[in-house]
This record gives sequence, C-alpha cells and structure tokens, in this order.
Amino acid sequence: MKETLLHTPEGVRDIYGDECRRRNQLLRDIHHVLHLYSYHDIETPSFEYFNIFNMEKGSAHSDEMYKFFDRENRTLVLRPDFTPSVARCVAKYYADEELPVRLCYQGKTFKNTLQHQGKSSIVTQIGCELINDDSSAADAEMISCVIDSLLASKLTEFQIAIGEVDFFKGLMEEAGVSDEEEEIIRDFIQIRNFFGLNEYVDHLDLPENTREALKNFDRLFGGLESLDVAEDFTGSRRALDAIGRLRKVYQALSFYGYDKYISIDLGMLNGYDYYTGIVFSGYTYGTGDAIVRGGRYNNLLQQFGKDAPSIGFAIVLDELMSALSRQQIGPDSPIDRVLVIYPVEYQEPAVALGRRLRAADVKTELIRKSTRHALTEYLGYADRYRVKKVYYFLTESKVLCCDRIKMTQEEINYSEIREEDF
Repeated sequence: MKETLLHTPEGVRDIYGDECRRRNQLLRDIHHVLHLYSYHDIETPSFEYFNIFNMEKGSAHSDEMYKFFDRENRTLVLRPDFTPSVARCVAKYYADEELPVRLCYQGKTFKNTLQHQGKSSIVTQIGCELINDDSSAADAEMISCVIDSLLASKLTEFQIAIGEVDFFKGLMEEAGVSDEEEEIIRDFIQIRNFFGLNEYVDHLDLPENTREALKNFDRLFGGLESLDVAEDFTGSRRALDAIGRLRKVYQALSFYGYDKYISIDLGMLNGYDYYTGIVFSGYTYGTGDAIVRGGRYNNLLQQFGKDAPSIGFAIVLDELMSALSRQQIGPDSPIDRVLVIYPVEYQEPAVALGRRLRAADVKTELIRKSTRHALTEYLGYADRYRVKKVYYFLTESKVLCCDRIKMTQEEINYSEIREEDF
C-alpha cells in the first residue's frame, strides 16, 4: 500500500527540481514575447461542459476526454484544448467588439490517451488567439510571434511549415470527387504515401490538370517555388486564391526577416474540417512531433454566437522541452541564493539579515542549526541546491562567510554584509 502511494497514475508524472525551474523560466520567456505582441492574459476553467469541446469545435474525440458529472448530472470534461474555451469567452465578453481582440494563455490540457503509447495525459501549452482580423498581415504576424517565441527559448534550428487547406479543397471541388474519394486522397497525402496516391488517382475519372496535380503532390513542398508549381496544376479560383494568400504571408514574413524559417507544405491537412485557411506547424531536431501548431479557424466562433475570423497557435511545452534537452540548449541553473545558518541564540540578528536581503530582492534561506548536523553537512546542502554564499553566525555580530563560487571562507563582521554584493 505504501508503495502505491508513492506512484502516479499511468500517463502522468511529477515535475520537480531543475526541470521544473527550467519549464517555468521557459514559460516566462515565451509569455514575455506574447506580451510584446500586445496579447492580454486570459484564464479559462480547467473543466467545462462537454459540449464546449465536441468534435465540431475541433477538440478531442469523446473517448479521449476525462469526463465526470456535476450535481445536476451534467457532463463535464477536463479541457483537452484551449481554443474552444477562449472562443467561448470572446463570444461572451467581446460580443460587440469588431476590432482586433488579442488573448494569450498558458496551462495544462488533459487527454485520456491509450495506454503504452508513451504520451503524457497532461500537456502544458502556451499560445494566443487573434480575433476579428482576417488579413494576410495577421497571418504573418501570428507566425512571426511563433518564431520570436521559439527564439526566446534559445532554439535556433527550426522550421515553420505553412500550408493552406483551401488549396486542397479547391482541387477537390474542381475534380468533382465524392466525399469518400476525397477522404481517401486526403489520407494518402497526410501520411505522405505518394505511391499509393498515384495508383489510386489513376483509377479515378478526374480532370487532367487535377490528376497531374495529385500525381505531383510530392513537388508541392519546399520553398516559394513550390507555389509556382502548384499554380500550373489548377484553374480553381479557390485554390489559386489560397496560393495568392500564401505569397502575401511569405512576403510579409520576409519584411520581418523571418523567411529563412519558413517552408511551404501544401499537403498539410491536419484539422482539415476545422481550419479555414492558413495552417502551420513548427519542427526541430530532437522530437518526433510538432513543437507548435496553429492556423486560421474562421468558423469556430459562430458556434458560440459570434461571427468573427480567428487565428491562433499553441506551443507544446513538453515537446519544446524535449527538443531543447536533446539539443543541449537551456539556461544554466543560476547560483544566486544565500543560505543563513544560525544557532538558536543568534536567531534575532539572523532573521534581521534575512529580512534585509529579501527586501533587496536576494533569494535567502534561513536554517536554524541543529545539534544533530555538522556545519559541513550544511555546506554540502548548499552545493546541492546551488547556493552562492553561506553565512554562519559565530556570535551575534560576527559571521563566517563561505563563498561557494570563489571557494573561500572568511570571518567578517555582520555589518560588513552588503546587499549590493548580490
């Protein structure tokens, strides 16, 4: 029984120590970038009514949600996604606002994933949503915000792949295929099975240009030249407008100086029924999944009673942390704390010193020395927890100062301790 009490359920784990510190610092760094782009914080409940997150709103399947019931027997779920919650808030609190609304969030999402998949059931996300702006400039600024956020994490080697779901939708309209045929074609493209795609479209009655577009879909990835190739394969106004939109976004990102981080991927069809325009994902070394996903979802807020265009993204902190760790990128643990140790008879001056240092914004830990532990044990403790200086009260006015950076020890007067030294 005692062993069971020490373990967490499958799919979740404790985060503590240096990892917890690095995660919190990473969240602060990215959060600062979101504020620089003038996004305002919003906090939504960890659980809401089930209908907020149904599949039409782009969230998880019903069997992937953690469900429970309130006293009226209404179904509640732990949020699997932030975007529907933010959309609900915008429809409620910004119903009459017609100019841009910028909101950012951070927190945990919960998914009841299958056992033995190796995925965590609790995922930390940080992201933002831009409401009431349907321009290509808003698309570009959102991607720029993503890039600045990743740069703030100290990541340098990454790519943001951008696509446009309307390109594929335009092709399918032009082809006149059935819903079933469209779904099969989409599946082939999503899993990058172009041999299977070629074989399948050979047996369909398609316009020749659409057939050629699908058989050459593996060429619609890469740099800006892939848009030139795509234009030659379609006469669909919807598809051509999507290509034109991507050109505008790419040009705007070049004004930011960020075109080097961008690649085109017209086969990006994740969330096909959810997204209504540009979609994007961020990738780097050291993780098998995207570290950020986003896109335009102009129809979502209609389901909450507000007709407004929207675009947003979410950084998956767990994937980003994994990539940073494997690339050996990350801030060193700061050695910036002070430890004050005192025998009980010198408690008053020790407390006064602690208050003075904390008032000067110095992280200070006070420990009353136990007769069961030698001073050397406390110095070992200071090394384990990356303490900069240790002060041990020898008398009411004299302390032993142990500098753990310079590896020195000296007796000094209590009055000689200066806050500016920290």
